[in-house]
Amino acid sequence: MLRRNKTVLASAILLGLYSGGEVYAADSITSAVKEGSYKLSFRARYEYVDVADKDTAEKEAVDDANAVTLKTRLTAITAPYYGFKVGLEFDDVTAIVDRYNTPAEPSNADKEMVVDPEGTEINQAYLEYGIGKTSIKYGRQRILLDNQRFVGGVGFRQNEQTYDGLTVVNKSLPDTTLFYGFVNNVNRIVGESLAGGDHDNRTHLLNAGYSGLGFGKFSTYAYVIDNDDAAAFSSKTMGVRFSGSTDVGSVGLLYTAEYATQSDFADNPVDYDADYFVLEGGVKAAGVTAKLGYESLEGDENKEGAFFRTPLATLHKFQGWTDKFLGGGTGNIKHGIDDLYFTVGGNVAGVKLMGVYHDYETNDGGIDLGSEYAFVVAKKFD
Repeated sequence: MLRRNKTVLASAILLGLYSGGEVYAADSITSAVKEGSYKLSFRARYEYVDVADKDTAEKEAVDDANAVTLKTRLTAITAPYYGFKVGLEFDDVTAIVDRYNTPAEPSNADKEMVVDPEGTEINQAYLEYGIGKTSIKYGRQRILLDNQRFVGGVGFRQNEQTYDGLTVVNKSLPDTTLFYGFVNNVNRIVGESLAGGDHDNRTHLLNAGYSGLGFGKFSTYAYVIDNDDAAAFSSKTMGVRFSGSTDVGSVGLLYTAEYATQSDFADNPVDYDADYFVLEGGVKAAGVTAKLGYESLEGDENKEGAFFRTPLATLHKFQGWTDKFLGGGTGNIKHGIDDLYFTVGGNVAGVKLMGVYHDYETNDGGIDLGSEYAFVVAKKFD
């Protein structure tokens, strides 16, 4: 059964400093540096985790987690010089209160888990070349595709997931974005100090999006993951997605439909085929948005490891915010997961309010996995 987690979060941007020039090409390398953009930001977070339904022995062995962390980020991007730009981004995560367990801190094994390890890393370091409506980027970089269900950055956590490789984005065709990426390393959220913090890859990512319909965006994709360090992550995925909105009078109708099929690839020890789909509908009226959705990741209870997996996804966005179904980074469990969810939210005096409900069961066998309630109160300050 799903354990009932109670997680309390507080995070804020404490300071933002910015200076930058126009987008025109600089006339010298010195000008490219002077006219670039530079940002310094701080994000403080308090996270408390209490797993309430452990039995007495477990509860005595593991204490609640209290994590106060500070992420300091410095970003520098030069202005274009003959089409070339250089981007550098450094992150430092410091624990102010470290009464929590992370994969990289076995000394705190008696505490609940919060995946915000300490460390200083190069988050991005790339050379970008732009010509016409094509951009080529080589190096360590952020890759966010569609809604990040398959490829994302896990920006919720203090240590972001980034990728080492080559990406090409072309927008020559009207209302069309073509993306290709080759990834040779994944810098994961657990940090470089952990053995599994970096995964060597020979991964190809293709995504084509068309937004010229006026009432939504259509995407098709193929993601071929060859993971040398975690063979169980290797897979071939092909899918289609449509998401958009349209107004009917004063009411906005929201809709999303997506389907993908996946099979094992490269050295994956399991021979499997699995499907994924999501259907979501919603309405927006009088400043309130409500959505009802159903997401399914297929699994086979009779074959170990035969389930749909999403190892490069921003997993925290999906299947609930208590992260109970991460599956060692696969994003699924043995029997697969079906998730019926409902969200409702709006803004009151500039404050974002949202409530979320999930009801889970296994895809194969229909076993009840429990439910989750979650609430968000957020406000941005200039």
